[in-house]
Amino acid sequence: MNEIYQRLAERLYEKNEHLTIDEATTWVELLWEDFETTRAKAGHDYQGKQVTEQIVLRWIDNYGPRLHEFVATNPKYKQMLERKRYFH
Repeated sequence: MNEIYQRLAERLYEKNEHLTIDEATTWVELLWEDFETTRAKAGHDYQGKQVTEQIVLRWIDNYGPRLHEFVATNPKYKQMLERKRYFH
């Protein structure tokens, strides 16, 4: 699992010059968990980590360059990132 997170974090880090590699890793973890939790709450069967990886990769490719801007409008993510001391 760590290999997948690392690969996705490196992809995000390349797409967004505003993030450190640690911040990119945290974003990947948050996006991964958010997708799987939302899917489970919606009653969908678990499709495996390959499906989650593809969705997170798609989000990184589509939104990665602006992902750091999302913190300002989403208190949930801001709070989680603040706990990791990335934002003050």
